[in-house]
Amino acid sequence: MDAAVPSASAGERGLAAVGREYALVLAGLGVIALHVVDDNFLQPQPGTSAGDHLVSGLVPLAVLALAVAVYARVRAGLRATIALTFGFLATVGGAVEAGYYTVKIGPSGDDYTGLLMIPAGVLLLSVGVWTLWRTRRLDDSRRWRYLRRFLIGVGSFVVFFELVLPIALSYGYAHTARPIVPAADLGVPYEDVTFTTSDGLELTGWYIPSKNGATVIAFPGRKGPQRQARMLARHGYGVLLFDRRGEGESEGDPNALGWAGDRDLKAAIAYLQSRPDVDPDRIGGIGLSVGGELLLETAAESDGLKAVVSEGAGIRSAREALLVPGTAETLQLPVWLVSTAATAVFSNHLPPPNLKDLVGRIAPRPVFLIYAGHGQGGEELSADFYEAAGEPKTLWEIPEAGHTGGIDTRPEEYEQRVVAFFDDALLEGR
Repeated sequence: MDAAVPSASAGERGLAAVGREYALVLAGLGVIALHVVDDNFLQPQPGTSAGDHLVSGLVPLAVLALAVAVYARVRAGLRATIALTFGFLATVGGAVEAGYYTVKIGPSGDDYTGLLMIPAGVLLLSVGVWTLWRTRRLDDSRRWRYLRRFLIGVGSFVVFFELVLPIALSYGYAHTARPIVPAADLGVPYEDVTFTTSDGLELTGWYIPSKNGATVIAFPGRKGPQRQARMLARHGYGVLLFDRRGEGESEGDPNALGWAGDRDLKAAIAYLQSRPDVDPDRIGGIGLSVGGELLLETAAESDGLKAVVSEGAGIRSAREALLVPGTAETLQLPVWLVSTAATAVFSNHLPPPNLKDLVGRIAPRPVFLIYAGHGQGGEELSADFYEAAGEPKTLWEIPEAGHTGGIDTRPEEYEQRVVAFFDDALLEGR
């Protein structure tokens, strides 16, 4: 009779399970690393090079390498946390970047490796859940077991919303922007224009020639400020609308928070100053949301803008978040701290200066700050910016309006106030 073959011990089975788990995690993390390399070094955005993406490429690769190195050496709970975290980030990152562009214009360039991150993320999420289930403890009392699981669940919830989710959002900020040029509904003839930033990016836009020698930059993009452009054109102003970097037909990496966008506005000002129909001393700007923030920053750094209307400016990094009353006592500040750090990595740019520290440099050029009673978080900081600004300055709260909704809520008053502001600032003395 043949001798019985001894069955594998529980320890051997556990090691085999960990080995399979590690192989699956390694495959998922490898796909993420492939996209990081492809996105940053092999197929960077038009107008940029691999050298522009050293931080956004090397830092994630270092984090992935660390995860690979420690994964098999840590306890099951931490292994599951690593798998779940990278699984969520990969799934969301692939969807908000490659998935978004695939739906809008079809896949191209690094979108293919980006799309691969979605199944890789699902794989990692599955491994994380499986690991938690396989290694759950059953050798203690039921009361303590459920209490422990409840506490772990609460802690995981806090970590997710304070750390993981802000990182995912920041990835979207630095990788996604409107990829198509909207239909032009300007009501008057316009020209297609291009100009180049100081860091070598070609930006594209539309220009409505000026009839009164003054011109206003309506910002950001070629979609949101079209109604303001039509309003100003009716009063004889030239109007420039353009795709900011990484948006529409413009080159560069996108940044939804507007970091480094002051270079785009400075290039736009230089372009307008070269036009024969524009008086270089009669250039203003009207900005909505992030556009308002960038116009304030640009006006503080350059005297090319002679008047600024900023509507809906608010928080763009932790520097402004610190100004919101009570922020330190809520969950908002940690979120902004993580988001600011992550955006700096993904965008290869440090956060811009605090707007409250900048607005005082604009005087004696006039500033008109508008904010809504039902705006997005931080919009009430326009009152703080107003206090910090020098004269002449104007503040207008529209209590019933939503974010950048002043022209919809009070169209006649909005037109009267904004046009009168530019008339006084740009046409007085003609």
